[in-house]
Amino acid sequence: MIQLAVYGKGGIGKSTTVCNISAALAEKGLTVMQIGCDPKADSTSSLLGGRRAATVLELVRQKGAALTLEDMVTLGYRGILCVEAGGPTPGLGCAGRGITAALEKLREKGAFERYRPDAVLYDVLGDVVCGGFSVPMRGGYADKVFMVTSGENMAIYAAANIAMAVENFRDRGYASLGGIILNRRNVKNEEEKVREFAGEIGAPIIGTLDRSDTVQAAEELGKTVLEAFPDSAMAGQYRALAASVAAACGLEVSAC
Repeated sequence: MIQLAVYGKGGIGKSTTVCNISAALAEKGLTVMQIGCDPKADSTSSLLGGRRAATVLELVRQKGAALTLEDMVTLGYRGILCVEAGGPTPGLGCAGRGITAALEKLREKGAFERYRPDAVLYDVLGDVVCGGFSVPMRGGYADKVFMVTSGENMAIYAAANIAMAVENFRDRGYASLGGIILNRRNVKNEEEKVREFAGEIGAPIIGTLDRSDTVQAAEELGKTVLEAFPDSAMAGQYRALAASVAAACGLEVSAC
């Protein structure tokens, strides 16, 4: 089993990227679990036809001790196992602690033993990397951390904070840095800025994604690009990215 966490600034296209990576891995016959660790709880919606899965925290509040593993896991496109951690009631509680509680509940219920996924992807908000938001990069969770960024200054700033967190945890046996995913926004000197950033932190750019109307068209259908437009150029880019991410985690998956 490989486990990877994908971080990025809010609005950078992180969840779209993760959903399409999940879809590409599932196309290859892998059992894939995607765990949304964003309080908005919309990480897996493109895998569920635009629907939102009930979150672990909501279910804990509703069902208490009667909560089952099957309650927490929703089957999505190509059988992808979709989980949303969720967040606290607005204005109450800490979103980071909510992620911690949700992931601990999945462990308690034996999610990995029951479903035996080949790949687990954690989709994590990267604007703030503290408390519960750092849990997916801790020991026992993700083996590699990937960052989605564009050439925009705030996106690179967020990615730099993520890289710093990974470096600070290096001696604790936590996840290592897997690489950078460039999600193009067509800003000035974008490639040069991201390459310079990659050099500064010593991480490879493992994939690039073009800015494309195909992505928005698929999202309007409540689907991944691979499901809505499987023969498109963007679908090919996501398949290539999935193969690169898997290889960085020690799993060889062809891009075609």
